[in-house]
Order: sequence, then structure tokens, then C-alpha cells
Amino acid sequence: MRQKITEERFEQLVEKAVTSLPEYIRKKMDNVAIVVEKKPSAYELKQVGMKMGGSLLGLYQGVPKTAWNRSFGMRLPDKITIFQEPIERLASSAERISELVRLVVWHEIAHHFGIGEREVRRLEEKWKRR
Repeated sequence: MRQKITEERFEQLVEKAVTSLPEYIRKKMDNVAIVVEKKPSAYELKQVGMKMGGSLLGLYQGVPKTAWNRSFGMRLPDKITIFQEPIERLASSAERISELVRLVVWHEIAHHFGIGEREVRRLEEKWKRR
């Protein structure tokens, strides 16, 4: 059964997921905006090679910190989007929504730091076993 929560509660969970990260990680996050959207657009799904109806939970758009250099100067912030409806579809409880939000926020922030998909997934498996 699909679990639903209010948009306000979902945004609180995203904020909690960010603030629960270790301080040294939060301090290194630079020029990145974290936003909540109901669901991914067709364009966003296409960006990651998914078809409509796919379960995209989060999306990082930007230039990873590992690719920054002195010539970057002024630039728009990177963007991390957390998608509420796909997370709710996967969750069977409010507690599971909270767990998924925490995992997705961590996953997308890892991309901000230049960690590739394969390595992020390996680290997630290690993290889940703790």
C-alpha cells in the first residue's frame, strides 16, 4: 500500500536528512541547492535514460566538486532534486519514507562530491549493513 505524507512533512524529512550528515560533509557542500518536486519531468527522466513511469527518486544536476577548477568563477548552483511521489510509491510506511529520503539525499550529495553511480551503490550497500 502506498504511503502518503504532506509536502511540508516531506520537506522536513529532506532537511533532517541534510542536517543529520556529519558536519565536515555539510561544510564542504558548496554552491548546491536541494529542492523537492512531486515527480520528475519527462526531460529529467530522459536525462538519466529512463522512460515515463520510471522510479527516479532523486537527481543531481551540476558539476561535481572533483571537476571544479579556478576558471569556474561565477556559476549557477548545482541542483539536487528529491522526488516525493516516487519515494512514496516505494514506501509501505511513514518510517520507510524517512529511510528512503535519507538514502536518496545521501546518494545525490555523493554525486555532488564526484562519486560515480557504481561507487555510490557500493557504498550504499555497505551503509545499509551497519
